[in-house]
Amino acid sequence: MGTPRPEKMRHTGKKPHVCAKCGKSFTWSSHLIRHHFTHTGEKPHRCSECGKRFTRSSDLARHQRTHVEEKAYPCLECGKRFPQSSHLGKPQLFRTGEKAYRCSEYAKSFICSSDQAQHQCIHTGEKPHQCSECGKSFTRSSNLFRHQVIHTGEKPHWCSVCGKSFTQSSHLIRHQLIHRWEKPGWCFECGESFLSASDLARHKRIHTGEKPHQCSECGKSFTYSSSLVQHQMIHTGEKPHRCSECGKSFNRSSNLVQHKMIHTGEKPHRCLECGKSFTRSSHLTQHWFIHTRKHP
Repeated sequence: MGTPRPEKMRHTGKKPHVCAKCGKSFTWSSHLIRHHFTHTGEKPHRCSECGKRFTRSSDLARHQRTHVEEKAYPCLECGKRFPQSSHLGKPQLFRTGEKAYRCSEYAKSFICSSDQAQHQCIHTGEKPHQCSECGKSFTRSSNLFRHQVIHTGEKPHWCSVCGKSFTQSSHLIRHQLIHRWEKPGWCFECGESFLSASDLARHKRIHTGEKPHQCSECGKSFTYSSSLVQHQMIHTGEKPHRCSECGKSFNRSSNLVQHKMIHTGEKPHRCLECGKSFTRSSHLTQHWFIHTRKHP
């Protein structure tokens, strides 16, 4: 039995990846892995600058911007900060707004000689930044870096809502507007979005720790009513989910789904890093830590 494509599952609403802890379901196994961290407290994404750790790579990326801001170059004379150390040699020009470097072609002026030199390439047609892979040349080094992603296939800008990846951050930003329009419920705590306000309210309990559904038998509380219903079967001994293949029964439908894979040989939980597949999401989670140790 083949595994449905993620794009198809998004349209059908199918969420085959179930959390064994709380019963929450996900379309993608990668989302389930990230969700597991809310239970384990695991923070695999480490900032190389200060050592601080994060559950999500997107949170790490956001945090790392604070170091970029810290590293801005302050002028000891006026206290103003500059993006490049070369700008410190001309603090007076920045304070007065004087633009000492003028374009020889037309009346445009620049504060820095490097900015002027880069601008002059427009007129001369010079493209000093060359791609070692295909030989294509660019006026700006930033344009070369963006171009090189074509050869590596790298898509570092990842959408936390649907898992789609992009080559450029601008493409990701444009893509995320789709989710803001189609899903009115947006969690400001973690960035997840939901189709209804009630789904968002239920989700927020993960962050608040609220567990309004209590078992009358033993007093244990749960975040979701569905989790309480499943728990109560421990007391009643009820196992309503029966395997048509061998007759074995289970108290959870998710356990039956996992059990059926023994008969079908299906392994729907695939590692995005190396392609290895697993029957259980928990086995994928354990396997995934091998890669996080390789790439701290």
